[in-house]
Amino acid sequence: METTTGIEKFNAESRSFTAIDFETAHGKRWSVCQVGLVKIENGYIKDRLAVLIKPPKNFYWDRFSEIHGITPQKTAMAPTFDRVWSRIKPFIENQHVVAHNGFAFDFHCLNQTLEYYNIKPPIYTGHCTYKIYKDNLASLCKTHDIPFTQHTALSDAFACAELYQLHLMKNNFRLE
Repeated sequence: METTTGIEKFNAESRSFTAIDFETAHGKRWSVCQVGLVKIENGYIKDRLAVLIKPPKNFYWDRFSEIHGITPQKTAMAPTFDRVWSRIKPFIENQHVVAHNGFAFDFHCLNQTLEYYNIKPPIYTGHCTYKIYKDNLASLCKTHDIPFTQHTALSDAFACAELYQLHLMKNNFRLE
């Protein structure tokens, strides 16, 4: 089991976890403009959250907007990360958190955005479906027939949740 630096370990056999995905406005990981979260409990979707977030100064690189379709106009009236953190935190704190390419991207987004807003990071255990499957999300979704709209945070989080559940089943953890 992979864990993020300084994170407390939880029971590796847990069938409950949160899948997370971030979209960013530019190359800085703290420029979060969308988050998607899917909470799985005992193999079932318990909760989900998709939020547009106004990044600092509502600044975007055109290339990033071309990739995910989120523009400064779409987030002009959106809340900043510090204003939505109370809705996001229960999905993450004391949880197994799964992201596709999480150790290279999503967990950095979370940690750097929390640091940017001077918010104490929660304790969680991180897992990465890219490290498990060693392939990109689009290809894996096609292989496993998982519905998917790339670079839409909630869709990416759902896809990651499905892949992680497949991994758990392959490793003999029963999902109800």
